[in-house]
This record gives sequence, structure tokens and C-alpha cells, in this order.
Amino acid sequence: MTGDPPSNEMSLPDHVGAALGAAAGDIARRAGASRSIARIVEPNVLAPVALEERRLIHREESVRRQADAFREIRTRLLALGGDQNFVTMVAPISPRSGGSFVARNLAAAFAFDEARTALLIDCDLRHPSQHTELRVDPVNGGLIDYLDHPARGIENILYHTGIPRLRLIPCGRQREMSNEYFSSFRMRAMLDSLRSRYPDRYLFLDGPAVKGSPDARILADLVDFVVLVTGSGRDTPGSIQKVVANFDSNKLAGIVLNEMP
Repeated sequence: MTGDPPSNEMSLPDHVGAALGAAAGDIARRAGASRSIARIVEPNVLAPVALEERRLIHREESVRRQADAFREIRTRLLALGGDQNFVTMVAPISPRSGGSFVARNLAAAFAFDEARTALLIDCDLRHPSQHTELRVDPVNGGLIDYLDHPARGIENILYHTGIPRLRLIPCGRQREMSNEYFSSFRMRAMLDSLRSRYPDRYLFLDGPAVKGSPDARILADLVDFVVLVTGSGRDTPGSIQKVVANFDSNKLAGIVLNEMP
């Protein structure tokens, strides 16, 4: 018999080949994400009683109602975000409304999921609290120190929290003129790098109060979603509407009514 031997290759339509290529890339991406999560080791995992002392949710029955509330917010954000990881800013409308409490627990709710990691970044430069609440000693500085001296490396300011798959970047040195940092190229580049390096990583910015400062509105330009927090009895419906008007409606994921002190 003469002629060329039969080929083992199949000819696929272009759109089918592209779909298979995308699927293969997605499988590889998810496999890489799983390996990155598997490498994460939390040296001192906190017991439920220690988490409650830090006003953090956990999986035990004693905080089931609060944990379920944050899981619901997580579900909404994931529905909005689709298959891609994202950056979310949590900001109180008025000071002392519990924005940092919500940001911390929302990040913890994402870390509950063993297929995801969470990174909490304290961006409330006037009233930073996350390192205190989480009892983290920022010996290597924090966000502002890195933005001033990026050569130090971002890994040096990623701190363990005692919660598996949750890391913290504390505020660092306090500064009055914070908007210059948030509008800088370095801030944008840092967030892009932190998100793109690990596709399983979800970033949460603990933002300052919207009233009285432009910082939250500046940060909103850098994120995918905005979650606003109003303290029980602190803001009127009219004032909430005015604040909401300052944000892109496509980014506003919702408003949380915080009843915790």
C-alpha cells in the first residue's frame, strides 16, 4: 500500500480549539492555586475562644449567626466577581461605625474556604486598628513603609494572623496626608501584583470613613467592589444616599448595617 501513513491528529474548528485551550489554562491555573494554598502554613492557629477575644467569626456554634451573615456577603461578592479573584474595599460611612470589624470578618469568611486565601490591608491611615485587634506586632512596618521603600519587598510586611489562609498588611507609620499614597502608581502596582500573583487570593482594603475624608473615594478607583458600612442609628437614609452617589454603581456591592459596638 502506498501513500502517507494515517495521522493521529484531529483537526478541530478554531472555536473548539480555543475553548479547549482556555479550559486547559483554567485547569492549570486552579492547580497552581491549589499548590500555593497547600504551601501556606499558619504557625499558631487560634482557638475559637481566642478568635472571639479578637471579635472574629469561626466555625463553632457560639457565633453561628454572625458567621452566616458574613458568609452571605461572601456569596454575593463571589456571584458578582465570577471566576476571577478581586479587590474589595470595606469603608464605614461615618467614623466609629464598625467598618474595620466588618472588613476583618469578611476577610475571615473568605479564608474559611479552603480553596481561597484572603489578604487584609489596613488603609485607614488616620485610625489604624487591624494590627491591634489581631494582636500582630508589625516589626517590619506596613503599607506606608513599603510604599515609601518598595525595595524592602512586599513579603516582609505580610503577617500571620492565627487564621489559616488569612494574612494582614498593617498600616505602618501613620501619616496625615494619605491621599498621596493612595493615588500613587506604587499603590496601584502593589495591588495588581498582590492579586495577579496568586489567583486564589482575595484582597480586602479596610478603608477610612467616607465622611470627612476623600481617601475612601480615592481608594474606590483601585478596587473592583465597594462595601459600605453604616452603624446602627449613625446615618440617616438621606445621608446614606448622598454617600452612595459618590461611588460607581457598578462597583457598589451593598451596604452593611452593623449592629455591633
